[in-house]
Amino acid sequence: MHVTPLVWTITLVVLTVILVLDLVIIGRRPHEPTMKEAAAWVGVYVGLAALFGLGIFLTKGPVYGGEFFAGWLTEYSLSVDNLFVFVVIMSAFAVPRIYQQRVLLFGIVLALVMRGAFIAAGAALINRFVWVFYLFGVFLIVTAIRLAKPSESEAEFRENKLVGWARRVLPISESYDGAKITTHAPHRRGWIFTPMLIVMIAIGTTDLVFALDSIPAIFGLTKEAYIVFTANVFALMGLRQLYFLLGGLLSRLVYLSSGLAAVLAFIGVKLILEALHGNSLPFLNNGESIEWAPHIPIWLSLTVIVATLGVATVASLVKSSRDRRDPPLTAGSAATSSDH
Repeated sequence: MHVTPLVWTITLVVLTVILVLDLVIIGRRPHEPTMKEAAAWVGVYVGLAALFGLGIFLTKGPVYGGEFFAGWLTEYSLSVDNLFVFVVIMSAFAVPRIYQQRVLLFGIVLALVMRGAFIAAGAALINRFVWVFYLFGVFLIVTAIRLAKPSESEAEFRENKLVGWARRVLPISESYDGAKITTHAPHRRGWIFTPMLIVMIAIGTTDLVFALDSIPAIFGLTKEAYIVFTANVFALMGLRQLYFLLGGLLSRLVYLSSGLAAVLAFIGVKLILEALHGNSLPFLNNGESIEWAPHIPIWLSLTVIVATLGVATVASLVKSSRDRRDPPLTAGSAATSSDH
């Protein structure tokens, strides 16, 4: 797919303007958006992504259009999964609701920067070394296994080494000062950091982990850097508003991680099969292409992604509704029932 420098420039300018407008809105009036406001903004961003994908479909053909929608859906789902962690972090640090928008925007901007860097690095590696697909495929399968069998509770935040180091070394106040990162120390000269800095560090390290997961996933669906970049940007747009729109619904999507695990495992297998087609490793088939490896077309990838995520979402909502209607008995309640 040929994309001229002019198209790249226009795309970057338009996306930057949208992001700056978001920054200005938050900077002018930090607040917790209403459900109506959040729903309207999410609708706008999803609509923009759909129009952009339709534009690619009409101008570049159904294959590239399908690649964009498959990539956008996968990245959007990974980004929603990222919101789970954001919820846990902000709950653990008791971030006031009116300032959570700024934390979310920081996380989204940082995720864009990290993913942009990884996209550039990934595209350069793929252009030079086809065998990188083997590594990407194995990485996604391992990630899928980790998602399917989480080793620890997702409802608890465990500090990583960087957060722990910052807590020990940096002077941190006991309370927030609005959304500021620094504040004047009441009993000492100079300035100290607020807990907001620790929150930002925790969000940043989380973004790094999710960027490492998301880039191999979308390169398994398309090799076009333009589609990879735009799908990631559109997947991150509107997450701030989606966070407030979903609210308690996030905790009800209990099978989302399982659905994502299935999608990532599927893409991982697809990557390995494509690597076999373009094989150049001398110890595999004497460095020649392995033609018997099946090819997975983009329409099939899109179908699998939509069906898997759809089933995971519906199953999650059905289970959460059943649990609310018929809450499971605890040990205490079970004992009480037996006494009667």
